[in-house]
Amino acid sequence: MIRYSNKKDSTFITISQYLWGSGEMYSVGCFLILFIITISEAKSLPKTSDKCRVLLGDDLINEISSYQNIKEDIFKYVMEGEFKSKTYDELEKFVDMFGSRMSGSQVLEDSIDYMIKLTQDEDLTDIVTEELEVPHWVREQEKITMLEPRSKNIAVLGLGRSVSTPPEGVTSDVVVFSSFEEFDDAPIEYVEGKIVLFNAIYTTYGETSSYRTQGAARAAEKGAVASLVRSITPFSINSPHTGSQYYSENVTKIPTAAITLEDADLINRFYNRGEKVVLNIKMQSSFETKTSRNTLIDLKGTKNPEKLVIVSGHIDSWDVGQGAMDDGGGLFVSWAAPIILKRLNLRPKRTVRAIFWTAEELGLIGAYAYAEKHKNESHNINFIMESDEGTFAPRGLSVAGTQEARCIIAEILKLFESINASTLVETNSPGSDITVIVKDGVPGASLHNANENYFWFHHTEGDTMNVENPEELDLCTAFWTAVAYIIADISVDIPR
Repeated sequence: MIRYSNKKDSTFITISQYLWGSGEMYSVGCFLILFIITISEAKSLPKTSDKCRVLLGDDLINEISSYQNIKEDIFKYVMEGEFKSKTYDELEKFVDMFGSRMSGSQVLEDSIDYMIKLTQDEDLTDIVTEELEVPHWVREQEKITMLEPRSKNIAVLGLGRSVSTPPEGVTSDVVVFSSFEEFDDAPIEYVEGKIVLFNAIYTTYGETSSYRTQGAARAAEKGAVASLVRSITPFSINSPHTGSQYYSENVTKIPTAAITLEDADLINRFYNRGEKVVLNIKMQSSFETKTSRNTLIDLKGTKNPEKLVIVSGHIDSWDVGQGAMDDGGGLFVSWAAPIILKRLNLRPKRTVRAIFWTAEELGLIGAYAYAEKHKNESHNINFIMESDEGTFAPRGLSVAGTQEARCIIAEILKLFESINASTLVETNSPGSDITVIVKDGVPGASLHNANENYFWFHHTEGDTMNVENPEELDLCTAFWTAVAYIIADISVDIPR
């Protein structure tokens, strides 16, 4: 995913305490940067149990509590019944069959067809795909060689949409900066013609990823010939992490890549000792546009089918690893929700819609296209949910919305105290794709889960099935399905 939420830092309380193209893509990039910053500023929900009781009233609180038995039925079916381990098994087959699913690739389109067929096999046929143009950036040759003070190959992953170097590469001295503030203080002549390395130590994803997204543009403003960034991760076994970056208008586009923590620190040590560090960077890539699809799967509501409770995850991934964690898990728990409800003959009053977003990694392209196509229907989105931060043990939801909306979700989450999933994180920007929709006032939430090690594997070759756990994925599936059903079935809409 592009980034975010615990891919973000947020404080929380428990319930018991209560596209592209220079100009257009630049604006999208700026939005994403602001989105990441906003996420890191999420605040604790105050202790408002009394306020929630006043806002909701005893009748609604008691109504929500009455869903306990249905919630238990869903959990029993997923954790002990016919659906036990099915989410994991289907994800495993999907990941093994397709591997990485880069925006614009034929593999991605084949994986979309596969998910449609998988859904049809469950006798759920209300499926729509919506075409859109997406970026197709293809990584080709990438090599960095340290020439001075000694010879060494540097592990590298180019950042999304990076331009190529000349065939012979770019060779220059390296200048190292630990922060943008330090870089801003450097005179232009100190940077001009050099390779800039931003060696910022990981704090939170929201704070540190700005060096990846903005580094090339800022280095180019001072005449750098290339930029490198310390991989955005707190842990490494010499593993570089890729991700998106955004060029600025009216600034030369320079090649840009991520290197490992180990190599970034090695270069930094040489640099701090006053030794000259010279690198040769060779990077080749291609860029074009292709046609892809968002996929919409509906389990129609019985009373208000025009009103939507959306569950979602993105189907594309980076070209490294297999996209099992980012975002195969989120894709499959969202696929499972309408399937399980249909199997159990649980038809809520409102429609439960699963969306498989396309081209998330290169700029939330699918989400922007959906928001534009359905802009006159956004009033019918009752609630929107996204899982794009791992599907480890569920802990609750990160929620955007009014105080009353959060109170309703808080009451629903009380039903999940037995699995330690009753935490509500207050944020204005949950998820990645859904932020495009939530920013206009639609209430929504992302899965809050025990993803402390998420960024160890994020956007690396390590994003494989080995990081997934069948029992935790079942818990996420049951939690995601039950929450979606209750929101879609209760007597009141989620207020705005």
